[in-house]
Amino acid sequence: MPGLIDRLLDVPIKQVIVIRSDLKLGKGKAVAQGSHASLMSYFEAERKDKDVAREWVDSGEKKVVLKVPDEDSLLQLYKALKTKHVPCALVTDAGLTQVPSGTNTALGIGPWRSEEIDPFTGKLQLF
Repeated sequence: MPGLIDRLLDVPIKQVIVIRSDLKLGKGKAVAQGSHASLMSYFEAERKDKDVAREWVDSGEKKVVLKVPDEDSLLQLYKALKTKHVPCALVTDAGLTQVPSGTNTALGIGPWRSEEIDPFTGKLQLF
């Protein structure tokens, strides 16, 4: 029987939030950055395909939060997703609290079709 992580990863439509682990963000800051990523990428997905966005909402808004080790990894992932036209949004911090202005902190992906997200995120670890 598959575990919880396997079940979360194996859904038709999901949203993935990716946060940089090198920034050592406080819990509240990490949650705030993930929240920004979630909303921003949801609006991107809704613009691209309202039906996919609606199905995600109607099916429980499944999310997975993953991590990357540094900014280069975050930016490479963002560029690769944009190339494949997967809706995503890069979060750049305003610099009012823990990190300098302009710091890229997180990436929201989808909600979108899992089979189009998984090739990019399948090897990342949970945050």
